[in-house]
Amino acid sequence: MQVQQHQGKGLKYLTVLPDDYDPQTSYPLIIMLHGFGANMQDLAGLASVINSRGYVYACPNAPIMFDLGGGHPGYGWSSPRGQSTAEEIQTAEQLLAEFFEEVLPQFQVAPGRALLLGFSQGGGMTYRCGLGRPDLFAGLVALSCSIRNLDEMRAKLPDERNQPIFIAHGRSDPLIPAETAANAHRFLTEAGYSPEYHEYNMAHEISAEVLSDLTAWMGKVLLPVE
Repeated sequence: MQVQQHQGKGLKYLTVLPDDYDPQTSYPLIIMLHGFGANMQDLAGLASVINSRGYVYACPNAPIMFDLGGGHPGYGWSSPRGQSTAEEIQTAEQLLAEFFEEVLPQFQVAPGRALLLGFSQGGGMTYRCGLGRPDLFAGLVALSCSIRNLDEMRAKLPDERNQPIFIAHGRSDPLIPAETAANAHRFLTEAGYSPEYHEYNMAHEISAEVLSDLTAWMGKVLLPVE
């Protein structure tokens, strides 16, 4: 697969294209949001596992840099849990909104031909930026994450609530307890959604079993190019 780095208007990002990429072909787009302390390269490797020929992938880099120790930088969409501010989150949402407007035309992706996926803090941003855009995203993938503020999220929900959502979480997750994912599932179900919910015997990670179930779900929600 072909990996290219870009400096967007607001965010840096990677794109991952099939080896036989044809710019005249209309590929569906998978946008992947990394977790706290990682960077835009973190989820790019999932592309070859999910489908190496049928999708185009885009991985934006979160805007806030943190020193993880020893001079090693990591990035976040906001400060760690309990330290983030409303201003940070609002800025991240705005940057992602601008990124969506930039990257979809780049690959001639029509509304409804994209999917938003996020891990950990990136999963929280997937909920925040994806639930209110069912016309743009054919589905959402929330991996090892939670919905922090249910009341605030409730105000973002659209009238039509049939957007497919895939939720995966580890039963032994030490950072974000599985209970919080179950709470998100319950919230969405009570709001009228029908999420596909999975718990796995894993920690804070994306296992091969998750990817197997996710790939099968994606094939139904957003068909890849054959």
